[in-house]
This record gives sequence, C-alpha cells and structure tokens, in this order.
Amino acid sequence: MTPDRPTIVVVGLGPGDPDLVTAGTLAAIEATPVRFLRTERHPSAGLVVGATTFDHHYDDADTFDQVYRRIVADLVAAASEHGRVLYAVPGSPRVLERTVDLLVAEGERGTMVVEVLPALSFVDLAWVRLGIDPFEDGVRLVDGHRFAVAAAGERGPLLVAHCHNRRVLSDIKLAVEEPPTEPVVVLQRLGLPDEAVSTVAWADLDRDVEPDHLTALYVPQLAAPVAGEVQAFVELVATLRAECPWDAEQTHATLARHLVEETYEVLDALDAVGEGGPDTDPDAYADLEEELGDLLFQIVFHTTLATEAGAFGLAEVARGVHDKLRFRHPHVFPREGVLGDATVDGAEDVAANWEQIKQEEKGRASVFDGIPSGLPALAYAAKVQKKAESLGVTPAGPTPTADLTEDELGDLLLAIVTRARAADLDAESVLRRAANALRDHARTLEP
Repeated sequence: MTPDRPTIVVVGLGPGDPDLVTAGTLAAIEATPVRFLRTERHPSAGLVVGATTFDHHYDDADTFDQVYRRIVADLVAAASEHGRVLYAVPGSPRVLERTVDLLVAEGERGTMVVEVLPALSFVDLAWVRLGIDPFEDGVRLVDGHRFAVAAAGERGPLLVAHCHNRRVLSDIKLAVEEPPTEPVVVLQRLGLPDEAVSTVAWADLDRDVEPDHLTALYVPQLAAPVAGEVQAFVELVATLRAECPWDAEQTHATLARHLVEETYEVLDALDAVGEGGPDTDPDAYADLEEELGDLLFQIVFHTTLATEAGAFGLAEVARGVHDKLRFRHPHVFPREGVLGDATVDGAEDVAANWEQIKQEEKGRASVFDGIPSGLPALAYAAKVQKKAESLGVTPAGPTPTADLTEDELGDLLLAIVTRARAADLDAESVLRRAANALRDHARTLEP
C-alpha cells in the first residue's frame, strides 16, 4: 500500500565493494525512480543510476551541520514534490549517519514517512580485520569530526570513523593530553582490492597516515579520558561565531572591554566568597561558578578568533600554560640545568625562583619588563614597588608601619583621594607617574 504522505526510502551502499550491497537495497533502488546520493565519493555510488548528489553542499556550507541540514531540507522538498524518493548513503544508514538521524526526526513529526533499510557497515568488516568481539571488548564507536566530544570520559578501546583528512587526524591527536603508548591501527578501504590495515604511533598520526574518505582508526587504549565538556564549549563558541550576528562581528579589540568587565565581576564574586567554604555560603560559590564561566567564555572567544586566523587553538593555549607551569616549578618537577632539582624553604623562595626563571625564559633585560601598562595605577604601583624592592630600592616617603590595619589603610587612601580632588589632581595619573619614576630609578641599578 502506498503511504498517503511523502516518503523517503533510505538505503546504505555498504562499506565499499558493490558486491556487499544487499539485495533489498538493490530492489529499492530499482523501484524508486527519483534518487539521491549523499556523495558520489563511494565505490558503490555507481549502482544508484541517475541520482542527484549533494556534494555541492560540502563546497558551499561552512560547517558539516549546515551540510546535513541542507541535505535534509532538499530531501523533504523533493519528497513533497514527487511523493516518494530514494536516498543512498555510504555504509549503513544507522551508523554515524547524521542526515538519517535528522530525517528520522522529521518523520517522527508525522508530516512524512522515512523508511530505513538495513545495510552492511564498515564496522562489520573492521571487527573481522581486528579479530575482536566489540561487545566482549566494550568498543565505543565515535565520529572523528567530534572525537573530543564523542570520546569524552573514555579510555578506550575506540573505533574512530570519518578520518578522511589530516586536519581530522590532527584534531584527534591534539584532543588527547596523554598519548597512548600502544600503536593505533589504521583501517583503510576495507573490502576493496586496495584494502590496507597498518599501525602507527600516536605522535605520527597526522604525519605518516595518508587518509581518504574510507579511513578509520582503532585506538586500543587511551592513557587518560578526553575532556569532553571543554571541547563541547569550544564547539558552542564556534557555532555562535558562525551563526550569531553579534558574535560574528566581534574582534579582539571589540571584546577587550568585555574581558575587563568579566574579570572585575569575578573579583566581586571572590570578595563575596571570602574565607568561607561552599557549605558556609553556597550561593556565593554558585555566583563564582557562573562568573568564572563568563570569563572562560571570553578566553575561548579570543582563542576562537585566533584559530580562525590560523594562529593557535585552545589545545595550544592549554599545552603552553601546562608546560610553562612545569618549567617554572623545578622544586615540584625536577629537571637538569639551571635551577634544576631546586629546593625551596617557603613561598618567598618559590616567588624568587619564579621571577628568575621568568626573566631567563623571556630573555628580558629588566625585572620590570612584562608588567602590564594597562593595570590600574594602584595595582601597577604595587607591582613596580615589589620589583624595585628585589633590587634593594624602596620608595621615598614616611617609614611604613607593619601594624597598619585594613580600616586604617582605607582611611588613608580615601584621605589621599580627597586631597587630590581638592587640588584638582588626577590621583590615578599622579600615582602612575610616581611608580614610573621609581621604576626608572631602579632600572639604573640593575646588573
């Protein structure tokens, strides 16, 4: 009986070899004159004679999600026009086939019928080539395009599909902080005459492998699970950048003030938390969590802009600060060379080592190099004084008293502001000039 609603018949073309296409699929192709292919880049695509392909969407769209949604929109329109159409996809329609997921969701709304026929998948051949039982071994199947999210919390084993170019392989490699020690198995063109199964070290994944659209990876074991929540957030920011008009207009310069504002809001939240713990004031900690998230958004946004410019991504940012912190804590992570195997007696020794390592690392001629000039004058003056004191220089003026209380200091600062206003002076700029004078004097004493 013919359905009274538009119908899309979805078939799979198997892992590659036309001989592996099922009889049911061949019959459906023969019975449905209006035919569509997700892509012609498949060895069995020639079986769907006269089909319209959607390869042009891959060239026109900015993201894979846009590609898939445009394909679905075209199929729904075609089914509405012709009544019944056929849609053929590589492999099995129900294995990592996002367009079919979207079509099925459309069918569940009741406006159309989606018939999905079973088909052989590349995974069926993969289990044979690998010699494993995926149920016994607990293998997780993930999409290479979404590896960092899809593999979240997993240690392996993993079968990773859609590894069709070096960028995907590079993204997979960078998503893992601790590389696996076991080699990765590379599965290519399974079931075809030029089938290849080989192994490669994790570090060489995006160097030694020549990927194509029929490439998959088997990862026996990961040293540590992938941080999926962070990667999911990175993808969200990229989506906003691509699809939200406000986000699309932003630059590093236009975002600068938002970064400053969010930083101050974090400081307000820290003041509210005070010395108590989450049990003492759960609301304050909830506010701090939210404000840290807003600040993280600014950091990821700037990183996204840098990624678009081809400069770096969040993985490079995290790796850079990770390596820097290890390098600047020789008392925790011993190493050979200058300050290697360092010992410290307390926090002051740690700070002194930090400054010395930082100066050597950056190749800075002065301890004052690197103090942000955009700091508020009070914070700027405090940093300059601290650096000057490390050179034996103290600012001129009354001898400071160690027993000064916070309230007394607050009163003194307010009194200074009052006097500055009465004299029509800008306390901010005056303090900055005084700090710069102290800095310039101390610089003359540097070795």
